Amino acid sequence: MAIAGLNVSEVLELALLLVAVGTLSGFLAGVFGIGGGAILVPVFYECFRLAGVPLEVRMPLCVGTSLAVIIPTSISSYRAHLARGAIDKEILRAWWLPVLIGVISGSVIARYAPERLFKIVFVMVAYSAAVRMLSANENWKIGEDLPKGLVMRVFGLCVGLLATLMGVGGGLFANLLMTFYGRPIHQGVATSSAIAVLVSIPGALGYIYAGWPVAAHYPDVAALQAPLALGYVSLIGAILVMPTSLLTAPLGVKVAHALSKKTLERAYGSYLLIVGTRFAISLWNGG
Repeated sequence: MAIAGLNVSEVLELALLLVAVGTLSGFLAGVFGIGGGAILVPVFYECFRLAGVPLEVRMPLCVGTSLAVIIPTSISSYRAHLARGAIDKEILRAWWLPVLIGVISGSVIARYAPERLFKIVFVMVAYSAAVRMLSANENWKIGEDLPKGLVMRVFGLCVGLLATLMGVGGGLFANLLMTFYGRPIHQGVATSSAIAVLVSIPGALGYIYAGWPVAAHYPDVAALQAPLALGYVSLIGAILVMPTSLLTAPLGVKVAHALSKKTLERAYGSYLLIVGTRFAISLWNGG
């Protein structure tokens, strides 16, 4: 008996891996306010490779599935941070519309962009953020506080666009911008969890739209067909990851507020360096 081209034991191994990844991604969503996508995307990539998903559609399927998983995880993380009063609501008011426009734009690009574009964006942003966090240099600031007006709205647009192309919920970019402008990382983490909610819901819907024609082009790839997938969202992947990620997100929030600023920054930077390197190697090898 085979499912999606895999025998039963291989399917069980993948299922257990996804459940374990859900546990870790939920925890990281709480700790870093990033939705957990930066770990989900690389793991989904390996799972879909084993399931025989063609290279040209594998990365957008990872990103779309990651955004779908981020929806409940980011909501859980956001509510936990909100209860602690750590979220900057002024930033949310300034960014909600530009972020939404950026998400819609990213979804349209996802329908036509080459697979390598997703990896290049992922690597560039992950490395930039990692260097900033690991340097622990307080002089690495663009300004004393976030700008107002048009510049702030452009930042929101970029957060929504890049987050949708990377499948990370937007928290990574929001957190990075806030720390570059001198905001405390704990506040950045908390506010980023709210941005992840704004990105993940329309982003997942956009990837369903972007990937809708894909199944017809690959009729022999079971992992792309309904009911296993809707467009660029793998339903089976999302269902396996969501429950454990929801359970561990509030725990991650507690840990984030217990860590010192320096420890949280170093942990965040190390994590981004690892996942960025994974895709840099793939790009170097032509994958």
